[in-house]
Amino acid sequence: MTDAITVVLVDDHTIFRAGLRELLTAHDIAVAGDAPTVAGGVRLVQRYAPDVAVVDLDLPDGTGIETIRQIAACAPATAALVLTVSAAEDDLTDALLAGSRGYLLKDAAIETIVAGVRAVAAGEAMLSPRVAATVLGRIRSNGRPHPPHDDDPLSPREHDVLRLVADGKDNAAIAAQLFISPHTVKNHISSILTKLHVANRIQAAVHAVREELV
Repeated sequence: MTDAITVVLVDDHTIFRAGLRELLTAHDIAVAGDAPTVAGGVRLVQRYAPDVAVVDLDLPDGTGIETIRQIAACAPATAALVLTVSAAEDDLTDALLAGSRGYLLKDAAIETIVAGVRAVAAGEAMLSPRVAATVLGRIRSNGRPHPPHDDDPLSPREHDVLRLVADGKDNAAIAAQLFISPHTVKNHISSILTKLHVANRIQAAVHAVREELV
């Protein structure tokens, strides 16, 4: 299928790679290649320029975080999707800040994994509900913003918008709660992404937690 989503699999478990390849192929997702190492995965991405690289975090010659960074540098059009056993908040944070568009756990249903591949291929973000709840829950539990850091680039209004983004609210809902227009919300979010040097709303929320901006 010429219009099929193409993926490369980077995971050191041979049986898991074979099973995932079979399942993705059955859902009309083309697997261009698979590799058990960082170096092998990056070579495949450079060779095939797939839509998505599905990456495990624990690899024999490095980490999935290193893989994601190298893919972002050599093939920025390829979206990274982490597929791992780790639900640790630090791993999620590091992966998203490295450039991953998604983070799923290996015990997810195949339908969830397929949906994740399709989502990140389309430029969207996809997080396992279990790990998303951990990080976003921290943002919600913080309540009022901390006193601004000397290096905090966000305005008080941008903090308000960021906390509501972390609550999963869309632009219309944020506008209604803050009594501003959706266009103004869009401008605030664009400014937040630029100031924090991140690519999407989820990365902005994770960055804010790590740097204690909210």
